[in-house]
Amino acid sequence: MVLTRCLWRLPFTACRDTTRLVKAAPWNDPRIVEWSQLLLDSYQRWIGNELIERTGDAAAQAQRLFEVSFVVVSHGVEPDPVLNYGNQAALDLWEVSWERFTTTPSRLTAEADNRAERERMLAQARVQGFYDGYNGVRISSTGRRFVVEKAVIWTVVDVAERPLGQAATFSLWKHAVGS
Repeated sequence: MVLTRCLWRLPFTACRDTTRLVKAAPWNDPRIVEWSQLLLDSYQRWIGNELIERTGDAAAQAQRLFEVSFVVVSHGVEPDPVLNYGNQAALDLWEVSWERFTTTPSRLTAEADNRAERERMLAQARVQGFYDGYNGVRISSTGRRFVVEKAVIWTVVDVAERPLGQAATFSLWKHAVGS
């Protein structure tokens, strides 16, 4: 087995501070490498700058995206969209494994009272390609509430510019009082 330096906590391996199993990392999956490229390309298309440094090959970029300190999440275009990507910062914040995160309907990241506002923001992002400056309350898998500040939401498109989903990134959040 290939071992390398651990840069973050994996919820699905025995990684502590020094090693992790490379094969267990979701960013190693070719589908995730491809999706990471679509996330990065779409972000650059709509926002006009790069989300991360785009050096190295696609696999290196997928790893970098998974390991960055800010949150990156996405969902598909199903009628009730399901989360299909969350980097390590997202998994930590939502207190959930990759397997569980990527089978969760994205609406469940917000409490019922906050879903209408979330849907308005997503609709606006669909129309213009992106939405910059979203603030809202989210809830982790354990019921812990946190406030997201200044999130950027964008439409993920393929090379023909067909919508494939939506993604969000943010680096500012705070846990709600009592959570």
